[in-house]
Amino acid sequence: MPVGIEAWVTQIPPITRAWLVLSILTSLAVQCQLVTPLQLYFSFKAAFTNMQPWRAFTTFFYFGSISLDFVFHMFFFMRYSRMLEESSFANRKADYFWMLFLSSLMLLVLSPLVNLPFLSAPLAFVPIYLWSRRHPSTPISLFGMVTITAPYLPLALVGLSWMLNGTWRAAAGDLLGCAVGHVAWFMRDVWTREMVGGPTFLSEAPEPLKRLFGDI
Repeated sequence: MPVGIEAWVTQIPPITRAWLVLSILTSLAVQCQLVTPLQLYFSFKAAFTNMQPWRAFTTFFYFGSISLDFVFHMFFFMRYSRMLEESSFANRKADYFWMLFLSSLMLLVLSPLVNLPFLSAPLAFVPIYLWSRRHPSTPISLFGMVTITAPYLPLALVGLSWMLNGTWRAAAGDLLGCAVGHVAWFMRDVWTREMVGGPTFLSEAPEPLKRLFGDI
């Protein structure tokens, strides 16, 4: 029977768990100088012109060197991604993966607008934003100092990230994640209900992906 940290990790839903483990391993690899951030960042020229396509993958798993900002992003990403996967996406691993995949593609396309080499933090804000919109009346206590309702959580976290980093660039990435999260929320909770009257390929994973994840 798993005990301690192993039990805690196995209790995390599979998509969030895989994302968490890959992110921690990536930062540890950089910390141990097995790889450098220069080998992981994303740019269209490096990824596609220079034929280094792995950059479109690794950019989503490097949250920076192990620091207070790293702990900040990992804690909130893991907490709200886990709650979202356990509630709105319970027994729907493929749909949750599909939502993150489409959000990743959108971030890759938009990244030149804000000149962000790493898109891990913006992607982490997508499930945070989606959870906050689906729980509008839930009170959130920030470090026991102030209580807000869930819809204000993403903006509060953007402000905290700005304070921790002391630069607008970190806030720009988080705001980009909020924008993509808003699109994800709109396509799933507004468009499918009020515009088309049912799920579309933008809100529901294709059947082959559902079979791959064992959802059908």
